[in-house]
Amino acid sequence: MLSFVLAEAALELVPREVWRQPAVASDAKRRGKEPGGMLLDRSFHHSAMARLRDSEKRGRPDLVHAALLSVTGTPLYLDGRVKVVVHTCGGMAVEIAEKTRIPKNYIRFRGLMEEALAGGSEGGLVRARALGVKELVGVLRPDRVFGLSVLGKRGTAEALAAEVGALKAPAVVVGGFPRGHFAEETMAVIDELVRIHPRPLEAHVVAARVVYEIEKAEGGFKD
Repeated sequence: MLSFVLAEAALELVPREVWRQPAVASDAKRRGKEPGGMLLDRSFHHSAMARLRDSEKRGRPDLVHAALLSVTGTPLYLDGRVKVVVHTCGGMAVEIAEKTRIPKNYIRFRGLMEEALAGGSEGGLVRARALGVKELVGVLRPDRVFGLSVLGKRGTAEALAAEVGALKAPAVVVGGFPRGHFAEETMAVIDELVRIHPRPLEAHVVAARVVYEIEKAEGGFKD
């Protein structure tokens, strides 16, 4: 079983310190929701986000959505051989039940994540709980943790897939933020940092390439 972790993901409910900001208040009124029940989204809350720490890494649930679709639509995942966890920038672990399909429609995805982060879930298929990244790794208990970053040693997706395929319970960590690098807390749990391309790639591209190469390394299609 491969554990795929989207780390420091730009997925969170609007933090209290910007609830009263005009961009947030108007969006809440338009949607008929409380500010704290909405996902922070730079598309709507850009002006309010200037007040937030590490704002450049936050407020991009669309990137998280794209990355999850890239993994949960693969044969490897549909065969039950990938466990997917989103670890958010706010220290929440969003766990997705085996073989659960993420809504392709972003509006439905947004509603699902808002419900999960607020303490609810859709039939128990998606649940969120406060969990540090070190604690999360303790729960997953991987043989080895591979991190994907332009700061890592030069390699290829094929070579990484070969290493992953040789282990019983590997974990692959991909950044779920639009720019920047892993925080120290995340780096502390990564055993091997790998760069599969000279330029920074978006999370959904990295996810798709890595999972595909793992499938190829395991022999391609299985009846």
